[in-house]
Amino acid sequence: MRTTNILLLCILGCALIASAIGNSGTGPDHCCFTPYPRRLNKKLIRSYYMTDHRCPKSGVILITQKGRHICVDPDLSWVGNIMSSVDGSTF
Repeated sequence: MRTTNILLLCILGCALIASAIGNSGTGPDHCCFTPYPRRLNKKLIRSYYMTDHRCPKSGVILITQKGRHICVDPDLSWVGNIMSSVDGSTF
């Protein structure tokens, strides 16, 4: 009886450890699910960064002068112009 209780306790402990390890998966921190639909003025943008490659859709996060983060579609021409403008102003 005592041996079966110890065995059950060990199995339960292993199951709890396995579930704790399985829940600590690392994924992307910043993804764009709904890109901003309107055009932005490039004078309002301070910097930008690309979303993680593990996100379902690629995106660009634009950071405004006030510190807001706005997700936009990188395939739009005006987004490319803003990125080029920010890159040119940092040098």
